[in-house]
Amino acid sequence: MCGRYHFSAELLDEIRDLTEQKDWKLELGVLDRDIHPGDTAPVITAAGDQGGSLRACRQKWGYPGPGGKGLVFNARSESVFEKRMFRNSVSQRRAAVPVSWFYEWNKNKEKFTFTKEGSRILFLAGFYGRYEDGDRFVILTTQANASMAPVHSRMPLVLEREQVREWILDSKKTKELLGQEPPRLARDCEYEQQTLF
Repeated sequence: MCGRYHFSAELLDEIRDLTEQKDWKLELGVLDRDIHPGDTAPVITAAGDQGGSLRACRQKWGYPGPGGKGLVFNARSESVFEKRMFRNSVSQRRAAVPVSWFYEWNKNKEKFTFTKEGSRILFLAGFYGRYEDGDRFVILTTQANASMAPVHSRMPLVLEREQVREWILDSKKTKELLGQEPPRLARDCEYEQQTLF
């Protein structure tokens, strides 16, 4: 599960280097805050007809829920191709969500922050759909690895920086990347009881 993450303004340089986008600041704006489902945030996608390049843009986090109720903001990597709501998007419109860190709560409602050791950026695998009010993204989750399992049984599907281009542009690699175990993450506990939203 991934229900909240942080985007720091310092990530803009990392995104620019990956996308080689000249107008990146104008399109993304400057953020330095927690991102919740329903918020608009930067994502990295294919640049369309520009021959295998990447672009950064802003999209809303979460698909409208069934019957227009609530938001669907996560999808299980193991079953994403079986779900009609997700199948076309994950096949044709994959995205990477750049984050500084993400949060998870254990069963005692203790809040943990997860980061990537030795890096100021994490790339979460996702995909997006087209809606009347604009493009919306969903973050993929997978079985928790050893660094996450003591806190929660699920975690975001984390990509290495060098996998971002493959994830977004190479459909032949999609199922392989969906099945990989994410890298080990560092965690800190804030030792206070928090509610999720």
